[in-house]
Amino acid sequence: MTVDQDVPAEARQAPDEPVSTGTVVAYVAAGVLLFGWFLFGWLVQQQGFIASVGETAGTAFGLLLVIAIVGTYRRDRR
Repeated sequence: MTVDQDVPAEARQAPDEPVSTGTVVAYVAAGVLLFGWFLFGWLVQQQGFIASVGETAGTAFGLLLVIAIVGTYRRDRR
């Protein structure tokens, strides 16, 4: 017996809601800010390419963690 058998079929299906324009704009803005953060560390602070990539990747993973927590909270409210 799997976990999916305990869940009704309606709950297992992914919602067919389109992604809102605000969400797309927020993701694009986050990407631009992350790229700017990379360039700032690499060119202005002159901390090295690899260090700038690592710092930007860490910031991106932290942002993804926040997005996942907010998404889980929003999904739980429904």
